[in-house]
Amino acid sequence: MLKAVVFDFDGIIVDTEPLHYKAFQELLVPLGLGYSWQEYLDLYIGFDDRDAFREAFRVHGRALSDQELKELIKGKAEAFLKIVSGGVAPYPGVVELIRSISGNLPLALCSGALSSDIEPILSQLDLTEAFDVKVTADEVAASKPDPESYRLAVQRLQERFPGQVDASGSIAVEDTPAGIASATGAGLKVLAVTNSYPGERLTGACRVVETLAGVDLEGLRLLV
Repeated sequence: MLKAVVFDFDGIIVDTEPLHYKAFQELLVPLGLGYSWQEYLDLYIGFDDRDAFREAFRVHGRALSDQELKELIKGKAEAFLKIVSGGVAPYPGVVELIRSISGNLPLALCSGALSSDIEPILSQLDLTEAFDVKVTADEVAASKPDPESYRLAVQRLQERFPGQVDASGSIAVEDTPAGIASATGAGLKVLAVTNSYPGERLTGACRVVETLAGVDLEGLRLLV
């Protein structure tokens, strides 16, 4: 029986990855640390902001102090908010699917993005109150593929719905190999969507679809 559903954010609800890439480059190019879109897809897309900056400096053999990292994260958040202020379109079917689950099953958001990146977009999509719990990069020490964020999402759902939620009966909706590894490492099953990677890269998911359009709650129940 399906106990809960946990959605990733970037690449599942909205296509913000190109916007994150642009914001990163605004900070990194002046430092001589810029990289291509393909490099972003190959190396950086699974990281939260903290680890993405650390990796960019590591690749170039550059030291990065805690204070510099803090300033870069703040600057990137400001750049991102400016970019998304004009509005962001959701992926087909995802808003309808979230609304069909909300109030019927425990529902969580588990993202490697910062809360300050996520909330303005949820507000635009009228999804601010749809999720029972949210786990963002602000709250974990290790980003995906580490399972910490999904373990915390399940823990919070269990606290919110005592006796109703377990990881093995929960479905994560993900779009990256790192996200799949994080969710399965925490004991969840995964529905993967080919929004960011081809299906052959999304190993570990129990089902891979090209779009969430047409996916409904009953279809999710069949996965557990």
